[in-house]
Amino acid sequence: MKRAAIVYDFDKTLCTKDMQEYSLIPSLGYDSPGVFWDEVTELCIRYRMDSISAYLYYLQKKFNEAGTPLKKDMFRQPGLEIELFPGVKTWFRRINDYGRKAGFLVEHYIISSGMAEIIENSEIADEFRKIYACRYYYENGEAVWPAQVVNYTTKTQYIFRINKQVLDESDDSSLNEYVAPAERPVPFTRMVYVADGMTDVPCMRLVKEYGGKSIAVFNENSEKSVNTAKKLITDGRANFMVKADYSEDSDMEKLMKKIIDHMSADSALEELEGAQK
Repeated sequence: MKRAAIVYDFDKTLCTKDMQEYSLIPSLGYDSPGVFWDEVTELCIRYRMDSISAYLYYLQKKFNEAGTPLKKDMFRQPGLEIELFPGVKTWFRRINDYGRKAGFLVEHYIISSGMAEIIENSEIADEFRKIYACRYYYENGEAVWPAQVVNYTTKTQYIFRINKQVLDESDDSSLNEYVAPAERPVPFTRMVYVADGMTDVPCMRLVKEYGGKSIAVFNENSEKSVNTAKKLITDGRANFMVKADYSEDSDMEKLMKKIIDHMSADSALEELEGAQK
């Protein structure tokens, strides 16, 4: 059975806000998580730091200053407290079933600048073939250094990992070997990228320009979110914009089914074309 891949950002795409804001940042005494992010931004500007490595450093620093060194098991509760958008819990089963009827094994992936340790403790963690996100290196259970930093531009390498099915982050040699597009296990034409913001532009544009589909999702209760999705459309970064509602018969589900139908039709035409050569 042919493979198709749906690749998701996580924060504000599948869940309602940045995953660190549910309980992790508040546990440091911040009444408003925005203050934490403002401090990270100040750090970035002052020391010309990458924003993602800066937040990883600052999070670890703040926990150390509080006398509670950051440990891996401290990400369990934040993962359990994630608030998902409507329909997400049953979305994967419904889309997998529809894809199977269309002749595809649909695989789901995460590419996020959030915390892998939090996502892995969420109730939907088992739905993903692979979760690419930031993570720490631990010694004696304590975080000592960022083991993986997934920022806005490095996200694109994981698109190619999915495309070539070189999923091990430590395997760079296989990733960089030439493989003819027609021989890649998950061609871009059978790939969908789902995300919410300007930081996802490199991945959105990559998938779109190579023949896949990019979807900008938005929170209808946030004017900023709606305007961002509109900009992604008008700037040609995404193919579609749709409300972040994954419920049965929602606009999102209808759109994804149409995309799968399109994949199926294209696949049939490719087979016909190949048979006539």
